Amino acid sequence: MIRGIGLDIVEIERIATLLDRQPKIARRVLTPSELNQFNELGAKRRVEFLSGRFAVKEAYAKAIGCGIGRELSFQDIEIVKEPSGRPFISHPDYKVHVSITHTKEYAAAQVVVEETDA
Repeated sequence: MIRGIGLDIVEIERIATLLDRQPKIARRVLTPSELNQFNELGAKRRVEFLSGRFAVKEAYAKAIGCGIGRELSFQDIEIVKEPSGRPFISHPDYKVHVSITHTKEYAAAQVVVEETDA
């Protein structure tokens, strides 16, 4: 059964500006594992990566209905990839489906949280 659906879109230029002004934003948004991936990328791809991860985490918070803040932080959400490259969020109680897309100007993400039979 579907527990929630979340959608978010981010202007890549806004994230690029934020990253230039406050480089620590990457450490705030990304988990240590995600930060390792981020650090291996070139400058342009770093901004796309951070924008996409930001959008996914916001979409996930919307899907579970609490938002980023007191109950849930960016560090509580980690996007991992299957061997095929498909992103997902590992959660002990739910199956979390993730879709990320980028254009030149935007990064967008959709998250579907599905309750498991466990």
